[in-house]
Amino acid sequence: MARVFSGIQPSGELHIGNYLGAIRNWVELQHKYESFFSIVDYHAITVSYEPADLRRRTRDMAISLVAAGVDPARCTLFLQSAVSEHTELAWIFNTVTPLGELERQTQYKDKSSRQESLLAGLLNYPVLQAADIALYKSDLVPVGEDQVQHLELAREIVRRWNTKFSVEFFVEPKPFLTPTRRIMGLDGRAKMSKSLGNTVGLLDEPSVIWEKLRPAVTDPARVRKTDPGTPEICNIYHIHQAFSPPETVEHVAQQCRSAGWGCIDCKRVLQDSMEAELGPIRARAAELRATPELLDDALSTGAVNAKRVASATLGEAKQIMGLR
Repeated sequence: MARVFSGIQPSGELHIGNYLGAIRNWVELQHKYESFFSIVDYHAITVSYEPADLRRRTRDMAISLVAAGVDPARCTLFLQSAVSEHTELAWIFNTVTPLGELERQTQYKDKSSRQESLLAGLLNYPVLQAADIALYKSDLVPVGEDQVQHLELAREIVRRWNTKFSVEFFVEPKPFLTPTRRIMGLDGRAKMSKSLGNTVGLLDEPSVIWEKLRPAVTDPARVRKTDPGTPEICNIYHIHQAFSPPETVEHVAQQCRSAGWGCIDCKRVLQDSMEAELGPIRARAAELRATPELLDDALSTGAVNAKRVASATLGEAKQIMGLR
């Protein structure tokens, strides 16, 4: 069975952009591939943080993932920092990675322009990412469009290492673009992001979701309820496509074009569709918080399985390199 690896930073509870853009896809992939999913807490320490806050965010992320359908019985779910082989292989990969390649990475240039001081961890972020993937000899990596460049660098690093030691040991991972690639925020201006305050939390209560949906940006041409609209340019319509049944989506489009509904009517129907999917997830998260030992056991088991695979890969790689 082909292998899949994917990681997510511990940003706390998921929002619907994370869920639609990545996690819903993970839930499907775990039934088709041998899947390794990691909460990449080492990646999270390349920016300023408080240790207590990192622990809380890591825990909240694990709860959100399992509540959303990532099943530890069907995949390997683990914390990156619980498997030391990730950082050891990252150091090895640093020895075959040209500095210029790292400096040209778009995300590095974007982040470095916003930070007062540059950290080596920020520069080496994609090398650790390459190690994350290569340790499990992953065939496929589900990514959004903004991660394709990093994955191409991971492929290049693997290729360089294999060439240096004249072997075909590490697998060059292929990108697996997620079906829902980009979720715009409720402001309609940028990708959904907690830092921009334009998200809907996966575990938000219905009243909170409505408070966020009500003022959300729609088709700018619909100034009055009687103005016909174009659903294809309305962000609320795109969220309908993600949560509502096909017949509802079609009805929404007709009502928008004919001005049969106002935008508030459209948003109320969207809230109902969202609650049908998010309500059970919220309930599952409450169960996990009430029984913390279940999550602890799942993460512990996941770390043991991940370390078994990672240790074997790293051991063989070191043997090839002439290391003990």
